[in-house]
Amino acid sequence: MLTAAFILGTLAIAPPELTARIVEMANPQRLRETHVQLADHIHVAGTPGDRVTIERLSGMFRDAGLEVEVHAIWPLLCSPVSASLSVTVPQEIKLDIAERVLPEDKDSGGSAFGWNAYSASGVASGAVVYANYATRQDFAKLRELGIDCTGKIIIAKYGGNYRGYKVKFAQEAGAAGVIIFTDPADGGFTKGPVYPVGSYANDCCIQRGSILTLPYQGDPLTPGREASEHASRDDVASTPLPKIPCQPIGYGAAKEILSRMSGVAAPKEWQGGLGFDYRITSDGETQGVRVRLEVQQKREVMQTANVLGMIRGTEHPEQLVILGAHHDAWNHGAADPSCGTITVVEAARIFGELAKAGIKPRRTLVFATWAAEEFGIIGSTEWVEANQARLKSGCVAYINLDMASMGPQFGASATPSLYRAIMDAAKVVPQAGDATRTVYQDWAARSTLVPGRGLVPSCGDIGGGSDHVAFLCRAGVACAGFGSGGSAGTSYHSAYDTLPWYWKTVGSDYESAMMVTRMAAVTAASFAFDPQPAVSPSEYAHTGVASLVKAEKAAREAGLSTDGFEPLRADLVECALLLREHAADLASSMAIDRAWLAPDSESGLERRGWYRNLFAAPDENSGYDAWVFPLIRAAIEQRDQAALTSACVRTRERIAAVMSSIRSR
Repeated sequence: MLTAAFILGTLAIAPPELTARIVEMANPQRLRETHVQLADHIHVAGTPGDRVTIERLSGMFRDAGLEVEVHAIWPLLCSPVSASLSVTVPQEIKLDIAERVLPEDKDSGGSAFGWNAYSASGVASGAVVYANYATRQDFAKLRELGIDCTGKIIIAKYGGNYRGYKVKFAQEAGAAGVIIFTDPADGGFTKGPVYPVGSYANDCCIQRGSILTLPYQGDPLTPGREASEHASRDDVASTPLPKIPCQPIGYGAAKEILSRMSGVAAPKEWQGGLGFDYRITSDGETQGVRVRLEVQQKREVMQTANVLGMIRGTEHPEQLVILGAHHDAWNHGAADPSCGTITVVEAARIFGELAKAGIKPRRTLVFATWAAEEFGIIGSTEWVEANQARLKSGCVAYINLDMASMGPQFGASATPSLYRAIMDAAKVVPQAGDATRTVYQDWAARSTLVPGRGLVPSCGDIGGGSDHVAFLCRAGVACAGFGSGGSAGTSYHSAYDTLPWYWKTVGSDYESAMMVTRMAAVTAASFAFDPQPAVSPSEYAHTGVASLVKAEKAAREAGLSTDGFEPLRADLVECALLLREHAADLASSMAIDRAWLAPDSESGLERRGWYRNLFAAPDENSGYDAWVFPLIRAAIEQRDQAALTSACVRTRERIAAVMSSIRSR
């Protein structure tokens, strides 16, 4: 039996009927055609290929009948000039720093050599120290072993943390330079056949990527303000950009270095997949392995642009529901980002067709494709900084779709207030490759057994690493990140991130892209079309209590007093009761999300004042993981009792603000 109809423009349509229409309208052939248009050329931010992508996306949104905004920005970007890496002792060996062009994949050619954006330019030479994943804990282990990194070249594996922290920690340890490689145990031949026979990284596959580690996101020179053409910019010399050169390589080149090291043996847990024992040091300063690394890059303010399409709401045009993914890539970017960008474009086309038929949303739908995400989440951050007041007053939700369709297994991370809408969508969207099942059923089968409830899917806590960060941490917008996986292989940020690699690995049927498009569109529809947006603020208390239990355990393990946790727990229980009592009144409330923001009169997070959300933030050591109650988590990481006491007080103040927001409704 159908529920009461929505009155949408001049046409009445019931919610189940709208959902069915959205599911039916996702088109695999159209997804493929869009994918080809976005991934048939190299489009690094700020380059001519980037401009081609911007023009194509603008045309796609216009053809779909959307209002188009091309939001130009002028951030500090960089480009590679030259680089070289060689073993100098015990013998001269020039190492490869670019992938081989494969006859099976014409798009594997034409790429620049491997590079890490914002590396310092210069020459570094010296003995080598192997630092595992170059995490903070790994450098602590080196100190424990009496290994001095001063003046050394650090070689480290990708993984464990954001690559920029590898360089930051190495620089803090006094290293002269950094080399990073993907170990075969993490994504190469030990996992399965390598590309082009299989889909895993071959010996010359190189992960590019930014190494910025600033205490804010976005343009390095305009923190907290839009990087417009004539913006006031900070001095480059005073901006804490990397000060040592960094070079990414494949594991074939890494083998030439690591296999010649014969000093201190690496711990068992530091070993990799190259088929010999990894060692931390070489024997001696002159007869041991020495390398020479040279990197030259150009840092300059360049123009790029976000491209947004919009369908205005009929009743609440000031309220926004946003779907987004970035459009820049390190090479062709068939996987990262384009398999996510195509789902944004396809959702825009679906809602554009509905609008042409008179089925229009109550709230404004925005479809965003962001610039320069790969350089430091720049485009989305600049747009948020330009529209912060508007977002705080009227943005219902932001759904991020970065690299979103990589296989049949759907997953999501989200702000608690969005959990229910995501689960409701999963119950009606068909599972990729098996239309007899729903996404919810497949997701549940891969999930944790909950006593009394059986297998129940769950959203993860939302952390860092993509375009939701500024929405969540600066504007207090409820955010979700959708994605799918399950395909065996990796070409991450390499010259092999091409359409042939994607079709070989994920498939050419676009089943996963249709699933993610449908999930995003159905979820967005529940926010944009319903009389009351389908948000559920009551989930904050449940997530808060569970996170506090974990934090308290971590504090005890760190040898810290947890006296401040009891009143905090009592506040969360009171908040949970209030949320339950006022659940019906809060069904459309965005105020709960905003109440977690530090007031303008206060700083944000310690050492990271740009981050203002005191409920959730990316962690400060890996850049990717989610920290719920980040003030508390940071104090525990620092083993700082005074900071922990202060963090508990400030977190209680935010909970009080949440309760005040509830009572005022």
